[in-house]
Amino acid sequence: MWGRVVALVIKELLMLLRDTASRTVLIGPPLIQLLVFGYAASFDLNHIPYAVYNEDPGYASRELIARFSGTDTFRQVATITHESQIAPLIDNKDALLVLHIGPHFTRDLLRHQPAKVQLLVDGRDSNTASLALNDANSVLFAFNEQWAAQHGWRGPPARLEIRSWFNPNLLSRWFILPGIVALLTLVVTLLVTGLSVAREREMGTFDQLLVTPLRPVEILLGKALPGFIIGGLEAAFIAIVTILWFGVPFVGSVLALGVGLFFFLLAATGIGLMISSIAVTQQQGLLGVFMFLVPSIILSGFATPIATHHHPRGLSRRLWGERPDVAILAAGADRRRQHGVCRLAVPSPHGLMG
Repeated sequence: MWGRVVALVIKELLMLLRDTASRTVLIGPPLIQLLVFGYAASFDLNHIPYAVYNEDPGYASRELIARFSGTDTFRQVATITHESQIAPLIDNKDALLVLHIGPHFTRDLLRHQPAKVQLLVDGRDSNTASLALNDANSVLFAFNEQWAAQHGWRGPPARLEIRSWFNPNLLSRWFILPGIVALLTLVVTLLVTGLSVAREREMGTFDQLLVTPLRPVEILLGKALPGFIIGGLEAAFIAIVTILWFGVPFVGSVLALGVGLFFFLLAATGIGLMISSIAVTQQQGLLGVFMFLVPSIILSGFATPIATHHHPRGLSRRLWGERPDVAILAAGADRRRQHGVCRLAVPSPHGLMG
């Protein structure tokens, strides 16, 4: 039995590797997508252009401005001396953010009163604006803490300090690339298995395959194993490139990753064979693969959190029990605790800025 299965697997691999188009599809797009996602796809903003409108001559405002200019996140492009200069800078996209410090900023802080700082952000791109605003808030929060510590300001008895265990610097590349391992593995596995039976039908060799001594189980294994093998090699290669080239640390269990990848490839291979068995031509198989890929990627948790997906609670309890939000993250290897946080109760200053 296994000799016939191995022979069929070798035949399938040779058909894939001899075809120039098949080799290109298996090797080219995954590499290009890995490089694009690794270098271009990021939620981190660097060198945000901002302008400063400082009406306060005191040293506190200079310290705050120095904090903005001392970080790589922001890049000062203009110094404003009049309020009428703000609108042209934002309208012409010369500055994404304007830092406006009032005339009594230092005086209010020395009197232990809340001092107001205004942030004017270009909101035409809401996602970019929210990221820039979060970065500016982190700079203001750090200034608050330093000022309170130096001037003896009292704060509330405790506050929440969130620390990310796996990704302490919150680099978006560390979050995106582990998901790319599963994403590209799914694409390659579905393409290989989704076109296997459809190719035989289109070439007219499927009927010849049925009259061979191969049993249906052997044909099924012979069609499934090439996609399983290629998908596993592709996943291993992408994971190695992610770790060695992009510097994403792997601190989990290789065994847990392998077991999760095994069941992931098993499911992807089964879905690909189902699509290929329904399709009559390779074009139909390709369309069926992409019809499955789009919703599976969107609903996988890669683009949107799984917890936000609405589903009937009764059906979810029948299918998943009382805790439907338990999932195996194969690319994360579990122990990295990518979203884990540590909350500590420590003294905190009052908010110094309104």
